[in-house]
Parts: sequence; structure tokens; C-alpha cells
Amino acid sequence: MNTRRMTIFLAGGTLALTTSACATETTTTESGANVIKDGTLTVCTSLPYEPFEFEKGNEIVGFDMDLVKKVADANDLDMSIVVTGFEGIQSGQALNSGKCDIAAAGMTITDERAKVIDFTDPYFDATQALLTKDKSLDSLESLDGKTLGVMTGTTGEMYAKENAPDGVTLKSFENLGLQTSAVKSGQIDAIIQDNGPLLDYANKNSDTFVTAEFDTGEQYGFAVKKDSNADLLDSANTVIADSKSDGSYDEIYEKWFGQAPDSSDS
Repeated sequence: MNTRRMTIFLAGGTLALTTSACATETTTTESGANVIKDGTLTVCTSLPYEPFEFEKGNEIVGFDMDLVKKVADANDLDMSIVVTGFEGIQSGQALNSGKCDIAAAGMTITDERAKVIDFTDPYFDATQALLTKDKSLDSLESLDGKTLGVMTGTTGEMYAKENAPDGVTLKSFENLGLQTSAVKSGQIDAIIQDNGPLLDYANKNSDTFVTAEFDTGEQYGFAVKKDSNADLLDSANTVIADSKSDGSYDEIYEKWFGQAPDSSDS
């Protein structure tokens, strides 16, 4: 029976600044991983990003949370979740300041991000997509003269800046929840985001549609502090590989996506 605990910490305001300023020392586990809190794997994530990480009742749940929990278990650690902004995660600030040991936030592996954080092997394939209430808006070109919502610091924002026509107005949002609320209320015409959460949202909101997907060939990875936690990185890679070979990855995938993954996803 698994008796390890999971705790949640909402990082914000003065409390977050205090934590990042003083949490600089680490301890080493028997497995060799460096952690900021003895006996605990502290995980940074950004909400909401359903079905990868989101709040349900008093818990943070989702595909990423189930998979990274296996990393904690593999190192005989409890798991504590720190909810913080995605920009701080992808820039390396959250890890480098000692806010957490590992980041699990539906984060695409990119060369630019890899300069400041160390990624695990890929664990999920993704691509960009459009969500709108107007089925005729099925391309970036069709949004000429309209407003497209992007999430700050994401590959969707980068894709839109590089590929959207000059006549498309980009409006930035801090998280997926604000994006989807804006398009559903009619404040903006469409949003661009990773296809997984948008397909999930459209499935639960019949007045919204995923009208286009862009084959960007993206892959998600967990991340640790740059050049500082090789043993934890190796452990996470082992968990990813083992979960795909022993079938537990498929079970987690089906739990959150309602079907087994395609061979390209696993």
C-alpha cells in the first residue's frame, strides 16, 4: 500500500518571494536525487491545464500529476505540489530559485528552454490547435481582422507571432483558464493552445470547437534545475521508460483521455 503524502502549496505574492529567496539548500536522497525538502519531492506546476494538471476539490490532479507521482514513489519520497506561473517555470526561475525540485506543467521541450533547464526524455506528443465558437475560423488566415488569444510564454504564443497574418490581433493571457473563458464569453474570437487541453475543453463545452490543428511536432518533458540534479533526471527518465514498457503509462493515459494512446504517444 502506498502511504506517501501529497501536499499542495499555492505560490503567490509575498509568500512566494520568501520561499524562493531562502530555499537554496538541498538534501540528497538515498537514490542520489537532490531535493529542497528532506523526504519530499517538490513539484512545480501551473494551473489550470486540464487534463494534465487542474484542481479537483482540494486536490491537484491530472495526467502529469499521476506520472510525476511515480517519480516520487521511485525515490521513496512524499510529493508536494507548488502552483506557480508558467512563465517562471519555463524560464527556469522556479527551479533555479529553489522553489521546487522538478517541474511538471505540460511543457514543450525547446532548444531555448533547454539552455536554462534540464529536460527529461519526452513523455507526451502535442501540437498546436485553434479553439473558437465560430466553425468558419479554421485557420490563422481566417482570423485576419480578428483577435486571437495566446498564453504568455508558451509555444502557442511563439507559433502565432511567427505565423499569424499581420491583421490578426494577439491578446495575451496568463493561463489556459483565462483563455478559454475569454473565447467562450465572446471577448475574443479564438485561442491557440496545445491540442490536448483544447480537445478536452471542447468535449465538455458543446458551443466551442477545435477547428484546426498545426503539426508542430512538439513533445512534453519534465524539467529539473540546469546541471544540478542528474540523479533525479535519470530517475525520471527511468520512470518514463518503465511506465511505457509495463503498461502503467497506458493506464494513466486512458484514465485522463478516455482511450489508450496511439503508438506515437507512448
